[in-house]
Amino acid sequence: MAMSQPRSATADVVVVGAGVVGAACAYYAARAGLRVAVVDRGPMAGGTTGAGEGNLLVSDKSPGPELDLTLHSLALWEELGSSLDADAFELERKGGLVVAATASALETLRTLGTEHRALGITVLELGPDDVHTYEPHLRHGLAGGASYPQDMQLQPMLATAHLLKAAVRDHGASFHPGATVTAIELDHGGRVAAVRTSSGSIATPAVVNAAGTWAGDVARLAGVDVPIMPRRGFILVTEPLTSAGEAPPIRHKVYAAEYVANVASEASDLQTSAVVEGTRAGTVLIGASRERVGFDRTFALPVLRRLAAQAIDLFPFLAGVHVIRAYVGFRPYSPDHLPVIGPDPRVPGLLHACGHEGAGIGLAPATADLITSALVGAAPAVDPVPFTPERFAVASIAGEANG
Repeated sequence: MAMSQPRSATADVVVVGAGVVGAACAYYAARAGLRVAVVDRGPMAGGTTGAGEGNLLVSDKSPGPELDLTLHSLALWEELGSSLDADAFELERKGGLVVAATASALETLRTLGTEHRALGITVLELGPDDVHTYEPHLRHGLAGGASYPQDMQLQPMLATAHLLKAAVRDHGASFHPGATVTAIELDHGGRVAAVRTSSGSIATPAVVNAAGTWAGDVARLAGVDVPIMPRRGFILVTEPLTSAGEAPPIRHKVYAAEYVANVASEASDLQTSAVVEGTRAGTVLIGASRERVGFDRTFALPVLRRLAAQAIDLFPFLAGVHVIRAYVGFRPYSPDHLPVIGPDPRVPGLLHACGHEGAGIGLAPATADLITSALVGAAPAVDPVPFTPERFAVASIAGEANG
């Protein structure tokens, strides 16, 4: 992949952030014929993307704008799998399995499943014996579950690399790692005019803020507030349990019904729920935890122990498996649990593509599609209004008025 330093350059659009969302924005915008420059203070996928599991899920989303965006995004991932080679970034149509330990949790799953099926999503209700047909190593005594064949998984760093590579190689984009954005310059009319970095300036009429958890910092460089906060999460990785070509002991992404509630929660304290899935490398990934503790990267052993215990409760055989490493990442949390996508009315030329929390990998192509539509003046494929940054501008004005 060609890489260069900005020095003094020009572009139709500068994408700030080389995670999966930024890479997708670069790919779609460059494919639409725009001259694109991608800048990042670190390497490609050096932030949230590099600490993600690679989930592409419909099963954990309630009906509403985010689910609409997700369905569009999964269709785009399927297209990207064909054009960029699905095997290259380990796109797996493995399906998801949500399990319930109690009758009340199962009833909640059934209600959500009914709502999903009304939208055309495939959902299969499973009884206590059925779940073991899907996952033979699950513990006995579960009340049942739900199967979501449309859930998928990919390797997020590989997907990011292939999107960036295609943007650069096939569509003329440029990538500038190690270039910290120090200023977003505005002209006398308050429009975006340039991006200044630690390696030089790029004259541009448009900036896409795809800086993930640090998107609020980038927004402030343009004089606006976007309330994105970090939400910490840990992942455990086991030793390889299978060799290449062998059937994995865990076939699907499997998670407890409580995970859906944790995703939608506004609580800042620690929440954990079992999420267990295998990888092509034969390892098993174990999550998921959520807590708002700023950018504290301290490894919290009690959290890791809780994740391990919850995984063993679902899959007892894991008690005899070694964990070889653990890693921590920060989800970009938005207060209303919706991503921030589109032009910012406060600064013409500034667009945001951030605030996806744990769904950024799944939502990356649809986010990029909305951003590109805004850049070129095309009709969007999904209603952009629920995601517009204008909702924060309105809230800010209302707050000032009430004050």
